[in-house]
Amino acid sequence: MVNIGIVIPAAGQGKRMGAGYNKQFLALRDKPILAHTIGLFEESDYVSEIVVVGAEGDIPTIEELVSFYDLKKVVKICIGGVLRQDSVRTGVRALSPTIQRIVVHDGARPLLTLPAFHKFLKETETNSAAIMGVPIKDTVKQVDSAGNVLETLPRDYLRAVQTPQIFDRGILEEAHERASASSYYGTDDASLLEWIGHPVHMVEGMQENIKVTTPEDLWLAERILTMREKER
Repeated sequence: MVNIGIVIPAAGQGKRMGAGYNKQFLALRDKPILAHTIGLFEESDYVSEIVVVGAEGDIPTIEELVSFYDLKKVVKICIGGVLRQDSVRTGVRALSPTIQRIVVHDGARPLLTLPAFHKFLKETETNSAAIMGVPIKDTVKQVDSAGNVLETLPRDYLRAVQTPQIFDRGILEEAHERASASSYYGTDDASLLEWIGHPVHMVEGMQENIKVTTPEDLWLAERILTMREKER
């Protein structure tokens, strides 16, 4: 398996968390959320470089975090763009030219496990673009602007998309450059590949791999880590 470069967008303001600062610096079991996220990839033998992309005002804090937790694989800490897509594009450019396989993972997704990550890498070895997703539990209905139900969508074919997402570098760079030139913004990196007509493969994710966005998510993340400790 080729060496992997990781891009971690961590420039979100986290307004829904209501903490008054970047949610990724909030403590999760006495350790910042972002430190959990980076630390997972630091442990992986398949990962050779990590780039973290943050808001300009957060760069000193990220630098301190990387130094304190001795995260040696972090090769660059970049200032992010206006939107997540801009930040990822910046992070991709910061990776060494030798990195030809790139994983993008949300800084606020600290509960991915090493076995799950390595399983994902193995399952997607032959895919130039692949993502994680989990089945939708609730019935999903499409509505119009007035709130009227238009149809019930077939749940069997719906997935909630997660990160990590993995791409061959060339196709990811092409998608980002074409989107930038056309001022097109997708909801995630995979949507840019879809937009240019490139196939994206999905593999089964893990329900515990939540994105910590609200105080309720943080509470749930604490409980998940507690349960994992009890199961050891």
